[in-house]
Amino acid sequence: MPDTKANAQRPAHAAPDHPAVPSERVGILLANLGTPDGYDYWSMRRYLGEFLSDRRVIDYSPWLWQPLLQTVILTKRPFTSGAAYKSIWNEDANESPLLTITKAQTAKIADAMQARYGDAVMVDYCMRYGNPSTESKVRALIEAGCRKILFFPLYPHYAGATSATANDAFFSALQKETWQPVARTVPPYFDRTDYIDALAQSIERGYAQADQRPDILLCSYHGVPQRYLMQGDPYHCQCQKTTRLLKERLGWDDSQIMTTFQSKFGPEEWLQPYTVEEVARQAKAGKKRIAVCAPAFSADCIETLEEINEEINESFEHAGGESFTYIPCLNDEPAHIQALSNVIAENLRGWLD
Repeated sequence: MPDTKANAQRPAHAAPDHPAVPSERVGILLANLGTPDGYDYWSMRRYLGEFLSDRRVIDYSPWLWQPLLQTVILTKRPFTSGAAYKSIWNEDANESPLLTITKAQTAKIADAMQARYGDAVMVDYCMRYGNPSTESKVRALIEAGCRKILFFPLYPHYAGATSATANDAFFSALQKETWQPVARTVPPYFDRTDYIDALAQSIERGYAQADQRPDILLCSYHGVPQRYLMQGDPYHCQCQKTTRLLKERLGWDDSQIMTTFQSKFGPEEWLQPYTVEEVARQAKAGKKRIAVCAPAFSADCIETLEEINEEINESFEHAGGESFTYIPCLNDEPAHIQALSNVIAENLRGWLD
């Protein structure tokens, strides 16, 4: 990131006591879901309290939901979630894998943007929940001279509980600025050819490294309540399209790939089939070797490293499955960074190109 203080200058014709002003730049702010600061009880409680209080995530009446959340869920769940985070925690850096990977993605995208635009851009990242907060990073970019900000939620598919709430936090941060920058948000990229190609390459690598070719690939997407689909959320349809495009790119038929949904929470019916049940059904049906990928996640996190690789894997093995292959998220793979950089460049048109 450029040294903004070194580039700050007093405006021409300004009074001698006018403060130096940094050169104008375009800010690129990458956003992911979030991470606790640690896996201890209080860190987990703060993080889960923020996450589960978001009306985009849990839209029950606060009069009903908050007493249950504060007195029951946040009393017990920080222990179980903390144990799950501890099992995957990056102890060397003392941070979650999601934060480690997001930092790596940001650094590589920053290099790509620097090579294309020079010091005209600044790239940073934020989290919707936890730290670094969206508000703090918006403030930092503005203080560094960014009079235009491109906000990029790192979700290939649009959902109210992901892209929309990330945008909400961004817009809320802008509301607090006296001099707001010009702002743009990036649309979903679930059907882009370069994104599908990056996914396909990761599947091909995973299959090439497997001891035996999997019988079927499950594309496991984070679930949402079925009710959200009925209310007009396009997430389900976009996930189905990604799987179809991936199937076509790989040259497969319907017997080799399918869409499933994971991470069900609460009593409602969610999008189905549920991954944890489907892997068991496949094993009982004779498909003893399966692979699972997670196209809706731009970086490996608790839902992939712990839920898929441990809980869902166990469900498969208990049903008689023999070989379980988890294909990692695209993370900071070169093809993924190139696809994300292409998305950014297209959305910067008119500002820099």
